[in-house]
Amino acid sequence: MGAWLTEMKSTQSEFGDLSREKLGLKLKMARRAKGLTLKELAMRCGCSESLLSKVENGHALPSIKITHRLVHNLDTNITWLFDESIPHNEPVLREGQRPVITLDYYPGDHAGIRIERIIPYREGHMLQSNIHHIEPGAKSGEAFVHEGEETGYILAGEVVLELDDVTYHLAKGDAFCFPSDIPHSYSNPGTCTASILWTCTPPTF
Repeated sequence: MGAWLTEMKSTQSEFGDLSREKLGLKLKMARRAKGLTLKELAMRCGCSESLLSKVENGHALPSIKITHRLVHNLDTNITWLFDESIPHNEPVLREGQRPVITLDYYPGDHAGIRIERIIPYREGHMLQSNIHHIEPGAKSGEAFVHEGEETGYILAGEVVLELDDVTYHLAKGDAFCFPSDIPHSYSNPGTCTASILWTCTPPTF
């Protein structure tokens, strides 16, 4: 365990976009601590063993849905997985100072979703708030569910929000609120970047 921690710390990137190597090492550490093989974890998460191998080796990033399944099966949480390397104790984060997470997606989805943290990860937070920046054609992937409640406000662009079997077309100035146990996903059908101020409780990402 000590060797894994040393290796993980040595790859931590500067404050900014998520390091694929850092994410992969954290997942490998958590999987080994649970005594799971790549094949066992892949079966539990409904994805391929080759994908998990690429993630652990820093060659790919999982979709949001698979990330939720990974942390659930590893008895951890997404906030730990994406923990920034620099602590934030000040109440104010200026423009350009906020951490940004970028995820890749499976074929059929489109890369192009960046998650900008409004509330940096810290133990004890009751709220989670991010700005989701969604490029034209990008989508969050298959619908997923979790505990809690969430709300959002469209800052720019167009968004299609799918809640169970209902589709909502949203534009700048529109807002939403729903229980997180409703299957939900979103996409950008427009021609410019869409941005959503998205808040939920308890923190799940």
